Amino acid sequence: MSRRGQLHHLELWMDDATSADGPWPWLLEQLGYAVTSTWGTGRSWTTGDTYVVLESGAAHRRGRHDRLRSGMNHVAFRAGTRAELDALIAGAVEHGWSLMFADAHPYAGGPEHYAGYLEDASGFEVELVADPSEDRV
Repeated sequence: MSRRGQLHHLELWMDDATSADGPWPWLLEQLGYAVTSTWGTGRSWTTGDTYVVLESGAAHRRGRHDRLRSGMNHVAFRAGTRAELDALIAGAVEHGWSLMFADAHPYAGGPEHYAGYLEDASGFEVELVADPSEDRV
């Protein structure tokens, strides 16, 4: 099967990219990513052949991310089963994430889309999506 079109990597510039603590390291670890590279201004997290870079280099402009402006609105990760997604959402609040669209959770994306939408203190949104095929026995 061709991998053409699949995500190779994602690089996010953020104020606290080198921290081993905080919402992003916790979430990436929960999703199966591991730190594979560190340097003075960032870290690289890998699972399989996909990696996420958290960077705060010299050209980085500090400040809150505005997902409603031009640029990235959010990033979505597969979260496994509904039970695994529910566990991630339950733990996320304790690790610096806020649940978005709580009044419609877990169907904020529609009646057939079981997902959780999280936002960190810097304004980055993450969508965690349950894979319905993972719930089949």
